[in-house]
Amino acid sequence: MNLDPQTDLKLERTINVPRELLWECWTTPEHIKHFFIPKPHAIVSCEIDLRVGGKFNTLFDVDGNQIPNHGVFLEIIEHEKLVFTDAYTEDWKPSENPFMTAIILFEDLGNGSTKYTAIARHRTPTARQQHEDMGFFSGWGTVVDQLEAYAKSL
Repeated sequence: MNLDPQTDLKLERTINVPRELLWECWTTPEHIKHFFIPKPHAIVSCEIDLRVGGKFNTLFDVDGNQIPNHGVFLEIIEHEKLVFTDAYTEDWKPSENPFMTAIILFEDLGNGSTKYTAIARHRTPTARQQHEDMGFFSGWGTVVDQLEAYAKSL
């Protein structure tokens, strides 16, 4: 995959959890609530229809404000790749104000470890910079830490 440094952000980590378990965490609404947003913020609800064109909807609670985030899955390769976007909602209805497309990759490294890659693709360099300024690396890094700790507890 060719990334564009003008519009794409990427975070890579090695996680000491098998990719099948990380996949389960990423594709199960009850699990998403435990890691998908840096604490103390929370996921109030999550709906997943795990199919291309299926919904990936979350409701965030950030400092007492509820923020809906509706999207769809664009590509699904079991245990390897999830691609979702907020550019569309379920059944390909265009969103009014899309922000990004996310690509989550799981590469088996053996011995129960996984190379975890999170990519955020943006429509413009301005949107990419806004996401970086919002704390992409620290926020998504925290999410990875929370994901690893939660997955190890299962």
